[in-house]
Amino acid sequence: MKSTLDPLFLTVSNSHSLNQLEAFKAGSSIIAIRHGLAYAPLSTIIDTMRVITQQMIGDNNISKAIANLQWLDTMFTRHDNDSIVDERVAIKQTLAATLIEDDKIEQAMVVIAEALNLLIQNTRRKDEDFMCLLSLLLFDLALIHCQKKEFKQAEREILKSLKLLEKLSKLKPQRYSSAQLSVLNASTSIYRSRVDQANLLANYQVETSIHLAEVNSGIIEATARLVTSLQNEGDTLTQMNRYREAIHFYTRALKYLTRIEPDFSLQQLKLSISLGEALIQAKNTRDKGVHLLNTMLHKATKLDAAEEHKRIVEVLLNARNNSLDILNFWHKMFPK
Repeated sequence: MKSTLDPLFLTVSNSHSLNQLEAFKAGSSIIAIRHGLAYAPLSTIIDTMRVITQQMIGDNNISKAIANLQWLDTMFTRHDNDSIVDERVAIKQTLAATLIEDDKIEQAMVVIAEALNLLIQNTRRKDEDFMCLLSLLLFDLALIHCQKKEFKQAEREILKSLKLLEKLSKLKPQRYSSAQLSVLNASTSIYRSRVDQANLLANYQVETSIHLAEVNSGIIEATARLVTSLQNEGDTLTQMNRYREAIHFYTRALKYLTRIEPDFSLQQLKLSISLGEALIQAKNTRDKGVHLLNTMLHKATKLDAAEEHKRIVEVLLNARNNSLDILNFWHKMFPK
């Protein structure tokens, strides 16, 4: 699935947008763009940033596109004016979509959380600008969760995005109908992925039962297979946001792994990191997860495991990032 930067996602139909886009052909300075957008309608701001960013991505200048959007974000944020909240959200939305295109998923999620934090100032709004921004943000957020194989969350977000676009399409079919169709197709894909994930979990559960029976029968080499199966169950449950169950399977996997690997190994480190992440996500076990991951930092250093060390640091940083808590608020607003 493509992000909201897909040229077919939104149709440019506003005459002001068309005139502005003509004025901002490739080559216009970022400062000129900022001044041109300062007093433009929101639809024009969205269209202009989308088209210019699409052109830069097409010219293999995605890094410059991200830098320009970050600069615009900083310039508009400096005003800290309630009257330009939507403009700031629009910039962040385009930035998040561009980060997704550049496979910078975690950064994109933080930017989306910041944008939603701005929108939360008035959740009773039902105007076109609000619905448009929220639908775009939710679609890109669903895309992130889909890439992380968190299909349940992705499905909830994309269905909310679809409901918003259904309303917008009735209001302005020429502009929003293509977006509605894109989201509908994506929702079908996510639903199928969630069903496939549930079937995969069922297969892992069968494998675990078979390997456990083999271990209990004294087949020594079956223990390694049992560890892998338990870890697969834990990983799948984590992706499904069933963290308490995931903790149980990661813990069991570590127990059996220590039987065949008495000395702390790289596999034990990876399993422990997954357990720590699940502990942080589950209610009432966050502190335990943080403590475990801090301990694993020293283990990773001793094992010279650079990738695992980096992963731990990123998880701990995200755990301290309060802006991501805003995503939980929005999830509560979306009925299952």
